[in-house]
Amino acid sequence: MSVTVRIPTPLRRLTNGQDKVAAEGESLDEVIAFLEGQFTGIKARLCDDEGELRNFVNVYVNGEDVRFLDGLGTATKSGDDISVVPAVAGG
Repeated sequence: MSVTVRIPTPLRRLTNGQDKVAAEGESLDEVIAFLEGQFTGIKARLCDDEGELRNFVNVYVNGEDVRFLDGLGTATKSGDDISVVPAVAGG
């Protein structure tokens, strides 16, 4: 079961410059664990010390914000499109 994960520019140094990577997992948590196995350090950029998504990282599965779904427990299936979007702030 393969999903596509879209990688934002700030994290591409961890994915060898790739803007999209294929990953495996039946939940977002499993997908992130898979990515960590392929690209060491990416989980620490996405998750805090308690293992939850960092406040400044937004993740969407097929356009739906996972914070309004099941968070890291959000189910994934083959063909899903996962987007990692860093929060933008300023003024």
